[in-house]
Amino acid sequence: MGKDKLRRFAEITAFENVIELEDGKILKGRWAQEHFKNKYPLILELGCGKGEYTVNLARLFPEVNFIGIDYKGNRIWRGAKTAMEENIPNVAFLRIQIENLIDYFSEKEISEIWITFPDPQPQISREKKRLTSPRFLNMYKLVLKEKGPVHLKTDSDPLHAYTCQKIQELGLKTHARTEDLYNSSLVNEVLSIKTYYEKKYLAKDKNINYLKLSFD
Repeated sequence: MGKDKLRRFAEITAFENVIELEDGKILKGRWAQEHFKNKYPLILELGCGKGEYTVNLARLFPEVNFIGIDYKGNRIWRGAKTAMEENIPNVAFLRIQIENLIDYFSEKEISEIWITFPDPQPQISREKKRLTSPRFLNMYKLVLKEKGPVHLKTDSDPLHAYTCQKIQELGLKTHARTEDLYNSSLVNEVLSIKTYYEKKYLAKDKNINYLKLSFD
């Protein structure tokens, strides 16, 4: 492991806005009250990477709490450091495997979920690893409040199509859908937030897919 990664791993252990592994379990059902010290709604970004979406959403909506979730501390470091430097109080980062989500959040605790440019896991053998597979969708349904939406932004046409297929098979609701976000009427201030990876894809003239779904 490189020196920069080692330094960042060491630093995030002291960051007040980064919660690691087992420490997050004691906050289950009490994130707003115990960690953020307020009663604001709670929104998650799954596979948050460097936290660009989490931090930018927090800037736009100061009366909403945002938690970016990723297992790679080296990535989380950037978003957590930016939030601290700018004194953004409604941001936190949780370093866990997303498959363990229900160990950290109670039923109906979450208002929205964002999935931004996840690994599409193209191999059929890894379908269960896709963040919009039925396995994960069932987790989201459990922790989301009634009518709570799931947003998916991806450059992967196959993942977008797969998710649309699962929505139909499972009888879920689609509220918005486009295969070319920036040439659609859907684009707005929130959807225009760009992650590190999205900027790379756009530089290669990749189209960006967007989908908003809910369970009721």
